[in-house]
Amino acid sequence: MPLRLLPPPRRAAAPLLTPTVPHLARLLLSHAPSTPPLLLALLPSCPALITPLLSHLLLSHSPPLPALTLYRRLLALPHFPAPEPSLPVLLRLLARSRRYAHLSFPLLESLPPTHPHLLSTPALAVLLSTALSASAPGASFDAAVTCFDSAARVWARAGRAFGADELNALLRAFCARGRVAEARALFHRYCDKYPPDTRTFNTLLLGFKEAGHSQALDLFYHDAVLRGFVPDAVSYCVRMDAYCKKGRFGDALELLDEMRTRENCKPTLHVFTTLIYGAGIVRDAARARLLFDEMEKWGVTLDRGAHNALMGAYVRARDLKSALAVMDKMERKGIGLDDVSYNTMLCGFQRVGDLEGIWKVYSKMVGSGFMPRTRTTMLLMKVFCENARPDLGLELWDYLMGKGCVPHRHALDILVTGLCCRGAVSEAYRCFREIIDMGMLPTERAFTILEGFLRRAREYGKIEEIRLIMKVAQLEGHQIKEETV
Repeated sequence: MPLRLLPPPRRAAAPLLTPTVPHLARLLLSHAPSTPPLLLALLPSCPALITPLLSHLLLSHSPPLPALTLYRRLLALPHFPAPEPSLPVLLRLLARSRRYAHLSFPLLESLPPTHPHLLSTPALAVLLSTALSASAPGASFDAAVTCFDSAARVWARAGRAFGADELNALLRAFCARGRVAEARALFHRYCDKYPPDTRTFNTLLLGFKEAGHSQALDLFYHDAVLRGFVPDAVSYCVRMDAYCKKGRFGDALELLDEMRTRENCKPTLHVFTTLIYGAGIVRDAARARLLFDEMEKWGVTLDRGAHNALMGAYVRARDLKSALAVMDKMERKGIGLDDVSYNTMLCGFQRVGDLEGIWKVYSKMVGSGFMPRTRTTMLLMKVFCENARPDLGLELWDYLMGKGCVPHRHALDILVTGLCCRGAVSEAYRCFREIIDMGMLPTERAFTILEGFLRRAREYGKIEEIRLIMKVAQLEGHQIKEETV
């Protein structure tokens, strides 16, 4: 009987590893304007990655068109479960670019009928903000009202409710720009059609506070109470914040005493955090610490924001040792540090000229793998380059690029200037090329500075190369815009 050879044993298939968000961002930008097939194959099975990916592109100042193309192709897939928070992030990405801001509302109207859940209040808020920003000052009011009324019709066609939450988004869009009088006029215009709630009055209170009209805030508050408005913890918090920003910390503490006497309006986490910030404004770090300790007595759970507020109070009082102790305590508790934490400490050390302290905080940030926001990146880049350490600025640049984060164009201006002044023209040229390869167009300032130093070094070939690259990038930008429209 002939022997039968057994088939060779099959190797176990290696588990598919889900790429990280920075890797997906680099993949998307490097293939712009086309969408890599890998993303179209991966994201439908991992829809939870959509929002983090778009958020990463937003924070890294990436061009919006690759993200828009990807999102439209994903929505065209049958049974694709698009996450609700993804659309507001994409709309913010479009709104930040004047070239593509006009595509925001057409995107909303073109949503498939299978995705009515994407019509959310946060998405409407971004659209209203875009209408106010993209229009001329004299026409922005009518543009926002038109956008609001058009959105109401889109919501109605999709069978979505449109009421007080959407009215609050409209009022908030105006109040955020200090246009409280127009917000109040819109309140009277729509209050019968969309009955207001407590948040509506709090939105207007917040508008007066942000505009710095503390007296008008008090008048509106007392008038609203006479009309039956029952203030809640948010109402008190808004008034406290208004007083604190005017240096009236004592008046804010009186409101806290008033809250303590009420049964259904106990002090909340935001109330205490606001007062701790207020204590920092008047540089009363001791009072900030007492308020911080009192939170536990009221059963309030201390979060990252409260710790950041206490840290900021110590920084304002120039007590950086205690501020660092708060930062260390946050790490021991596992609370985690955010951009506010790092930026607060970096600003404190910058204010006293302690470069060693800045280096320690920067090393902690990089060691933890944290990706800073633009303001922190700009602060660090300025400190490094203004103190004759552009090599550290280059290290920060490489760190961000390795994370898939495209630094802001003004960060490139600072870095190119610092590197060229220290003789590292080739490194400046590399950074200039990298930001173009990621789909962004450098500023004329960076181009002019780099061109001048390359001319001194007689690198005429590189000069012609970057001139050609800048010209091609500008032409591609215009061509992409025309094709999209």
